Amino acid sequence: MTKSDYHRCYTRDESAGMAAKLEETLAHVQVSLTVNGKEMQVAAGTSVAAAMMMASEPCRFSVEGEARASLCGMGICMECRVTVNGVPHRRSCQLICAAGMEVVSG
Repeated sequence: MTKSDYHRCYTRDESAGMAAKLEETLAHVQVSLTVNGKEMQVAAGTSVAAAMMMASEPCRFSVEGEARASLCGMGICMECRVTVNGVPHRRSCQLICAAGMEVVSG
């Protein structure tokens, strides 16, 4: 890589094209994980919150027992907290699915 390549600026069209190509590549890669005991596969780059929705599983339950799901999608509201690989209170909207991940509501 030359110094001019390192400092090259991309136009908006070039950046959009590169992002679309990456998205297309990731869509073909599947990741296996377990959500509340259900084994499933999702496209690489999928958030845990999206996987929970695809599995029709709640992220957690309120004190009154109501099923809760991701609300803000930015990690602020804490409604999407799940237990991931035994670690509680992980924000599912901030996590990307990884192979072998075990996700449990709550």
